[in-house]
Amino acid sequence: MKIISTNIGEKREVVWANKTIETGIYKFPTNEPFFLGKEDVKGDVICNRENHGGINQAIYGYSLKHYDYWKPKYPELEWSFGMLGENLTIDDIDETKIHVGDTFKVGDAILEATLPRNPCFKLGIRFDNMRIVKQFWNTTMCGVYFKVLETGFVKVGDEFTQLISYKENPTIAELYINERIEKGIE
Repeated sequence: MKIISTNIGEKREVVWANKTIETGIYKFPTNEPFFLGKEDVKGDVICNRENHGGINQAIYGYSLKHYDYWKPKYPELEWSFGMLGENLTIDDIDETKIHVGDTFKVGDAILEATLPRNPCFKLGIRFDNMRIVKQFWNTTMCGVYFKVLETGFVKVGDEFTQLISYKENPTIAELYINERIEKGIE
């Protein structure tokens, strides 16, 4: 596996349900290496620290292969990496094969898989279509949140190498499916 794109976002104000809200979901590729800190990517704006960023959700990774699923569903969009809010677009990351606790070396950093990403209305805002939220829930293509065990710089082209696998732990996809069931999402 390797990094295809490194993505950061700036704070953006948008109107949703007649309210102005702030979001950092509009992420775009950067050509410069960026620093993975303990709680976030340096230079990336996180407006909702309750649900994004922090120790267990410091970095969000998403698979390039998943883009092949979403693009035909939304052909009217101007696609770029970072569309799904990810910091790292990884060529082939599979939530059904990554277990909680699995560790990876990328660039100068070491990351630990922690959680799936649960979609919220801000993904719908980014896609200009709230239908994406339910569609996202009804797949296992949720992406992976990572804890940063060792901080460091990463860049496009860096290998994303698995160091340890904890096959006895649930996969990210299993956590995601259980969350969907608990929330009663059909």
